[in-house]
Amino acid sequence: MAEAKKIGVVGATFLVAGNMMGSGVFLLPSSLAKIGTASIWGWLITTAGALLLAFVFAKLGKLAPKAGGPYAYARDWFGPYMGFQTNTIYWFANWIGNVAIPIAAVGYFSYFFPILSEPLPRCLAVLALVWALSFANVIGPSFVSKLQTVTTSFALVPILGIAIFGWFFFDPTIFKGAYNVSGESNFGAISSAAALTLWAFIGVESASVTAGVVENPEKNVARATLAGVFLAAIAYIASSSVIMGMVPNGDLQVSDAPFALAAANAVGGWGGALVSLCAFVGAAGSLGGWILLTAQSAKAASDDGLFPSIFSKTNKDDVPVKGVLIVAVLMTLAVLVTSTSATASAQFDVITSAAVVLTLLPYIYSCVACYFVVERSHTLVHTGAFWLLTSVTVVYCLWAIFGSSGSIVQYAFLFVLFITVFYPFFSEERRRQRGQLPALDAAVRTTLS
Repeated sequence: MAEAKKIGVVGATFLVAGNMMGSGVFLLPSSLAKIGTASIWGWLITTAGALLLAFVFAKLGKLAPKAGGPYAYARDWFGPYMGFQTNTIYWFANWIGNVAIPIAAVGYFSYFFPILSEPLPRCLAVLALVWALSFANVIGPSFVSKLQTVTTSFALVPILGIAIFGWFFFDPTIFKGAYNVSGESNFGAISSAAALTLWAFIGVESASVTAGVVENPEKNVARATLAGVFLAAIAYIASSSVIMGMVPNGDLQVSDAPFALAAANAVGGWGGALVSLCAFVGAAGSLGGWILLTAQSAKAASDDGLFPSIFSKTNKDDVPVKGVLIVAVLMTLAVLVTSTSATASAQFDVITSAAVVLTLLPYIYSCVACYFVVERSHTLVHTGAFWLLTSVTVVYCLWAIFGSSGSIVQYAFLFVLFITVFYPFFSEERRRQRGQLPALDAAVRTTLS
């Protein structure tokens, strides 16, 4: 059987940057407008936190590259149960968060077809994108990588265009007049902004999770992670700052296409149309990368017996086709459940808030696992410095949870407790007793203990 084609460093970099930029930035200005321009401080803090997370995943990718990312690290350093918990949470967070991407894409396409702003047509268009990109994944990871490399280039047009040329239309009065419109204290507003903006960096672990389909993962995972985050961070801060000085806060809060609105205000309808088209292509293309990431995470856990075996079945190109289709069905259900939201922006807020809170726990586990990986291969001084770095990263993740909606955090906590009841079905000891798993050798026992 021919060896499956793998992703190079450029493709992996665009996978990281595309997963973040394609899903993160296009509707966030509308969400952040409900807080005000104080949200820029949230961007700065989140960028620092994202770079710390990028460093953690880059270090893990260099010293211990593993397909499955956060799941694999939790499994190896905390044992099977934590691996099961991490994968389940991470997998749910991914397919829930994936729904926000086609919502953003359709929100921008409504610039051309206003009927897409209505709940039912928007729902049908979102579902069409979900299934189109799911079938693209069936073709293979190499095809998805090439597709995303092209679509990320389209995504950069509105982001970099607004970030660079928008300053010619920047009005300091508009920017200063909406510093904090949230009704919260400045600390509360900035904390909320930090939680929202973290969504823009979800995907920092993309190259790590898909290490199994990346060429030379010991080097390329680390390079792609840091390069992808750096590229996204510059674009985010610049574009978000300028757009809040181009569009009045009241208009920005209710917009389903904030970048297009800014472009239309600046240069007219043609600018809005160009930005809308590019944003649509960029957001839609990133969905392919996220479906790949979600399927690979589930496959890695299934290969270890900690997830249903159906997720590990692959085709000749090593694509878990059934896993991809199951994700598509679940995304369809999530779209239908949230489709009654009045606007794409409101639907986007609900989806992204839930996804961020669920993703943070696997991130915390990865930080702690990274400390053990470094301790095994570095000097005491280096290990001590890295312990400080990972501690700061964990505190940042906890602060982002603090800034999230209280009800969403509550439901997320209940969900974490609830999934515990399913672990016995995947317990290593239970499966061994039933003859479904051979006895582990001493080396593996040591790793999992």
